[in-house]
Amino acid sequence: MSEKELGKKWDRCLADAAVKLGTGLGLGIVFSVIFFKRHTWPISLGSGAGLGMAYANCQNDLRSHYMLRKNEKVSICF
Repeated sequence: MSEKELGKKWDRCLADAAVKLGTGLGLGIVFSVIFFKRHTWPISLGSGAGLGMAYANCQNDLRSHYMLRKNEKVSICF
């Protein structure tokens, strides 16, 4: 794997983690305020779930050396 490709994968991982953490945090805050009388555990649960999903996606992305993406084309040379 080239350094350029690895850098792209890390960038995707960090962007994905930021989005999922923000979404989990936001949903946790909403659920905390509306349903759970301002307890803090929904915020922690939402943030943890977001980070866990981002971590799993990053692991899958970094381990996939030979998986083709949607926009990649296969060229077979004989």
